[in-house]
Amino acid sequence: MSQIKTRKFSAGSVELAYIDEGDGEPIVLVHGFASSKEVNWVNPGWVATLTGAGRRAIAFDNRGHGASTKFYDPALYHTGLMADDIRALLDHLGLARADVMGYSMGARIAAFLALKHGDRVRSTILGGLGIRLVEGAGLPQSIADALEAPSIDDVTDPHGRMFRAFAEQTNSDRRALAACIRGSRQSLSRSDATRIAVPMLIAVGTKDIIAGSPHELAALIPDSRAVDIPGRDHMLSVGDRVFKDAVLTFLTERP
Repeated sequence: MSQIKTRKFSAGSVELAYIDEGDGEPIVLVHGFASSKEVNWVNPGWVATLTGAGRRAIAFDNRGHGASTKFYDPALYHTGLMADDIRALLDHLGLARADVMGYSMGARIAAFLALKHGDRVRSTILGGLGIRLVEGAGLPQSIADALEAPSIDDVTDPHGRMFRAFAEQTNSDRRALAACIRGSRQSLSRSDATRIAVPMLIAVGTKDIIAGSPHELAALIPDSRAVDIPGRDHMLSVGDRVFKDAVLTFLTERP
């Protein structure tokens, strides 16, 4: 898509950059760690897919990412605070409710929002996050060390090297991302998961070794369904056609 305009608004101490495209029922898109609204949602064709299907696609840069405010205090990246940023965006746009789709870290944030503010969420789509929502605390802290290393050549951990390379590719503020890793290490308990009361789709690549099983998570959350993205790992699942088709079907069928 061309000529997508980035807008900004302030929510307390954070200024959030966002795009707002199309008409129809709104869906808010929450990107993953070290990504941005463009890298996660515009470039892989999600915004075009959703607007083409008659949806209003709203994507924003999480704090510490893209064109939004950068913080260097890990306490300012608590997942609950990042979920509140979505609520602030809904308030700013005058939206009482919206569908919310997150990928990886964005999926964790979306799940927190669904639990804390379910009245604002019509449905939730989790991409790239399965049972690790309750059995893990986000990405390993070793990634923060990789981001702060003098050079990528000093990074030997495979996951750390992958995210360091991704951060460099996206011209990210690596110091802010390291603070984000250290501050956003919250998970939901199994009892929390059972209290999520909105329809949910959980989609994970069959070669994704980061997310955990979508089927195990779907077994915990009422009114949820799991989808396998065949042959895709954590990075390549994002723009997969199977993922997109499953989301469009879910949005059409959900109450």
